[in-house]
Amino acid sequence: MDEDNTESAPRKPRQEKKPPKKITADYLHNSGLHYLQRFPASTGHFRTVMMRKVDRSCRHHATQDREECAKMVTALIEKFVDMGLLNDEGYSRGMVTSLRRRGMSSRAINAKLSARGLPRGQIEQALAAHDDAGSELIAALRLARRKRLGPFSPGDKNEKDLAALARAGFSYDIASRVTRMDRTEAEEFLRAV
Repeated sequence: MDEDNTESAPRKPRQEKKPPKKITADYLHNSGLHYLQRFPASTGHFRTVMMRKVDRSCRHHATQDREECAKMVTALIEKFVDMGLLNDEGYSRGMVTSLRRRGMSSRAINAKLSARGLPRGQIEQALAAHDDAGSELIAALRLARRKRLGPFSPGDKNEKDLAALARAGFSYDIASRVTRMDRTEAEEFLRAV
């Protein structure tokens, strides 16, 4: 092999990152609106995102008071809650519906939404409002179809399918029931939903 062919093109010099802007109420408002237009967020997660901006700005601008900026973030959150842009109850209901559709177990949903800053009681309330008797089984079947496990596996069913469902947070009873189903039974069960 030629050494000439192994050389790569010269690298472009890295552009230096722009310094963060100084925190003002208007800047936080516009930045918060921009964030919420792109991503749904709970109040806890929104606070975390905004405080990261504040911390980055305060590290760069030594004259800026972090406590004053934190008060501005709190005021912004209250304003957005009053305007209806931040609604933890609606966010938790929407996330539970979406995550169930993707085949997530109750345990996994609890963990994910807790990491987003929602209180456990609110998560359980959203799960209770969404779920009925067969919701966990339906979610496990959806995951099995998406990951090609159990009845949707192209090969033989094995313990690895059971283990994958258990790692996803499903109980042994649900996981074993899914892996014991045949494909037509599983598809009929999902069509009935």
